[in-house]
Amino acid sequence: MHEFDLIREYFTWSSIQGSIVLGVGDDAAICNIEPGYQLATSIDTLISGVHFPDATAAADIAHKALAVNLSDLAAMGAIPKYYTLALTMPEVNKFWLHDFSKSLKQLSEQFGVQLIGGDTTKGSLSITISIIGWMESGKALRRSGAQVGDGIYVSNTIGDAAFALWQLNSNDSPDNSCLNRLNRPMPQVEMGRSLVSIASACIDISDGLEQDLSHILTSSKVGAIIEVDKIPMSPLLTDYVGRDGDYSLVLNGGDDYELCFTVPEKNQVALSRISKHCGAKITQIGVICESGGLEIVGAKNAGKSYQHF
Repeated sequence: MHEFDLIREYFTWSSIQGSIVLGVGDDAAICNIEPGYQLATSIDTLISGVHFPDATAAADIAHKALAVNLSDLAAMGAIPKYYTLALTMPEVNKFWLHDFSKSLKQLSEQFGVQLIGGDTTKGSLSITISIIGWMESGKALRRSGAQVGDGIYVSNTIGDAAFALWQLNSNDSPDNSCLNRLNRPMPQVEMGRSLVSIASACIDISDGLEQDLSHILTSSKVGAIIEVDKIPMSPLLTDYVGRDGDYSLVLNGGDDYELCFTVPEKNQVALSRISKHCGAKITQIGVICESGGLEIVGAKNAGKSYQHF
């Protein structure tokens, strides 16, 4: 199958609509942007054997590749609009492509984001997605706004994806709920939008809670104290941690794609409304302090978060 036949059969399913002037099928895409808005863009590459196990299903790979990009925009409070896809494969497998394309299309439609172009090449399996969104000018959530006294919060539960990966690497069979958190993370786009003008700083938890929260502290030039017994965990992970008090998966595991954010005391009442509106749990795990880096109360055996190199 030739490249253009592949693109036409599996990836030409986004109709031209809204602000898109020209999409899949030309040398470049053309989009309009409304006055009073700024662009937000992010890019992520997933490589087989590094970012997902080699045996991961095509549908799960597609979901995660797009979801991790959506999560980046969620952390900025941006509205996802378009994305491009660079797909490298060792061979053309029509069954694999069918499942990959179907899953990618489903998540695209769920979040109202449109595929507008990309590239296909032969080589070791890797997927690169570059995503574009927008937000009202000057309204972006950043890592640099945390202030002393702000509460530190996370969405939903932390550590399930890392727990599933640890079990896979230990030749155990993960529970389906944890495996879904690893293979099919659900980006908190609606929560990110709701946190605009409420949160002082925000980041998505991709490389581990300890490391990603530290990025906020560095950018904001503040310190923080968090308590491990306040970090929300699923019953399965609570049971695992309870055996020996090892919080390394919770603090350093990563792959959660939940939001970690700081909120001034004056805005904390609004969080209960956001939680109900988004149907997501929000938990305070600590507080921003003047200096001293990140103090983690109650942890032992904490390791290091994911490093890209």
